[in-house]
Amino acid sequence: MKNRKILIIDDDQYIRLLLQYLLERSYDIEVRENGHEALLYLQEGNIPDMIISDLDMPVMTGNAFLDNIKQSSFFNSIPLIVLSAKENSLERIECLKKGADDYMMKPFNPEELKIRMSNIFQRMNLAR
Repeated sequence: MKNRKILIIDDDQYIRLLLQYLLERSYDIEVRENGHEALLYLQEGNIPDMIISDLDMPVMTGNAFLDNIKQSSFFNSIPLIVLSAKENSLERIECLKKGADDYMMKPFNPEELKIRMSNIFQRMNLAR
């Protein structure tokens, strides 16, 4: 299972390290500090199997990043989970409308995140 690549985007170093620690046993992990760095990474030809992104970041926000990849014919099929500290139902709905596959609040339960990731991968395999 370690052949799946996960791109983590968060400006908070603690969250990046935490996610990397939680997921590195099961997945190959790439980390970027903001949406702009992540978009450049994708444009260099790196296609992860899933993206986990924060919303509130400098340079390019998670919302702007989500807009960019969901409007791209190259990147729009990459599943994306939003992890955000924003407790805002309208924000969640907007992200889901834009194409996010899931939305979780920080702080999050690591086991719940892993299950949601696994469920998305299972749905993807069934759709193939």
